[in-house]
Amino acid sequence: MRWLIDGYNVIRQDAGLRTREAERLDAGRAALLRVVAQVAQRLAGDDFTVVFDGARVRGEGPSPGRVRVVFSRPPETADDVLLRLARETGTGGVVVSSDRRVQDGARRAGCAAVGAVAFLEAADAPSGPMDGDDGDDDEDDARPRKGPAHRESRDARNTRRALDRLRGA
Repeated sequence: MRWLIDGYNVIRQDAGLRTREAERLDAGRAALLRVVAQVAQRLAGDDFTVVFDGARVRGEGPSPGRVRVVFSRPPETADDVLLRLARETGTGGVVVSSDRRVQDGARRAGCAAVGAVAFLEAADAPSGPMDGDDGDDDEDDARPRKGPAHRESRDARNTRRALDRLRGA
């Protein structure tokens, strides 16, 4: 699975990451990259690309682990880069952003779209099923099983699968 992450969008959705960014822009980026590197260790077969606006500043070290970092080059924005990468990736890709335009474009490209907060929460979740769930989906009373009107949308299923993968469920 290929994860495409809207760097500054994710940073600005989390108080801790925002605080680091307020200290120094590169400190915010480094903090996010540490989070993504931890996720990459858990999901050994997945690829991660974090996209930021602007050009790389000289002296900034390489990203940790198996995480690729891409900086947009003006006049292109990080959103433009994410949408291009989503179109190249198609099915099997996950775009992480809370920007509605990016999420809609990702879905049109066939990728799952995951909000920044949901990504951070799932990235921080312990491995395994959540909240006492035994992983047995056969008796899920919250989600009726009959008829197409009661079925989760394809987009919702793709998003749920991506988040379940992050949680290790």
